[in-house]
Amino acid sequence: MTSLIKLEGVWVEKKRIKVLQDISMEVGRGEFVLVLGPTGAGKSTLLRVLHLDERPTRGRVTIDGRKAKFSGKEVPLWRRRVGVIFQDFKLLPDRDVLENVAFSLYVTGVQGSKARRKALDALTSVGMAHRRHDMPYVLSGGEQQRVAIARALAHEPELILADEPTGNLDREAAEEVLELLEQVHKGGTAVVLATHKWELAGRWPSRRIWLDRGRIVRQDESSAGR
Repeated sequence: MTSLIKLEGVWVEKKRIKVLQDISMEVGRGEFVLVLGPTGAGKSTLLRVLHLDERPTRGRVTIDGRKAKFSGKEVPLWRRRVGVIFQDFKLLPDRDVLENVAFSLYVTGVQGSKARRKALDALTSVGMAHRRHDMPYVLSGGEQQRVAIARALAHEPELILADEPTGNLDREAAEEVLELLEQVHKGGTAVVLATHKWELAGRWPSRRIWLDRGRIVRQDESSAGR
């Protein structure tokens, strides 16, 4: 499998606290990687490094086999290839559903009717096109997360980073979100899902990375599916 992004000996230290320690891992094209660990293990920081939001204190990050630069045009170019899904949705409260999704396209240079058309296509893919004129506050948590997934998918990314995407949802809504991510992966998009929910470890035939206190304590392949 061709490597999309790779970390080698990555450390992140903040105020003398070692948040990540000697992390070496990679994400292949079209791969599903499950990052498991308790709260405070460093999962969110790891995803920020993968998004080039967090510059490592030391270590090497490579994209498509070339060393990543945390300056100039490379960061925005990489982020156009990545969609991010957060636990707390991060929807804009003063914009309706369609504009929330379209906004993610505006910032990458897609304008006007083309952005809104692509946003509508993304909402259709997650079953939320009928709510496109609603404001976020009238939606349930599960519906808001569906909109957040549509926003992440709108620019057709190669990689989805999902940070505790079911953390604020009830069981039924969480299951719907996980099924959506499964569909996204089956469509060929790489997915890195970070969660503290150990029960997800056997859900997909994915690669699993176990993180604790900023270190990878185990990596393995799962042969179990649903």
